[in-house]
Amino acid sequence: MLNADKYCSVVWLKGGRSYPNLDCFGIVNEIRRDLGLPEWPEFSGVTKDDGGLDREARNLMKSLRACEAAEGAGVACFSGSVVTHVGIVVNLDGELRVAECNPKTNVTFLPLSRFKSRFVKVEFWE
Repeated sequence: MLNADKYCSVVWLKGGRSYPNLDCFGIVNEIRRDLGLPEWPEFSGVTKDDGGLDREARNLMKSLRACEAAEGAGVACFSGSVVTHVGIVVNLDGELRVAECNPKTNVTFLPLSRFKSRFVKVEFWE
């Protein structure tokens, strides 16, 4: 069971990979650790600037399997054909939500349908 209260102290930091300073990819690995799942590569210094997030996400997807939304699944979010954001599916109180980390709002846990409506395309990976 994920302790969502832990993430109230997270502050968004571009390129952040060390709790409590995380960005969208940083929150994915932090939650994967908390769920007892293997970590994915850290991608230290990778941000969406200059297509870095898109490039590294696509490379990682080559070693993963596309899946349906389920707890622990990574979420790739597309604007057009480019991955511009990532998150992770969590189960909070019996409801699947997407955990994400953004500037100003820090960590949020949005219901799947609300999260998906913000992007051109959303894919789930394990």
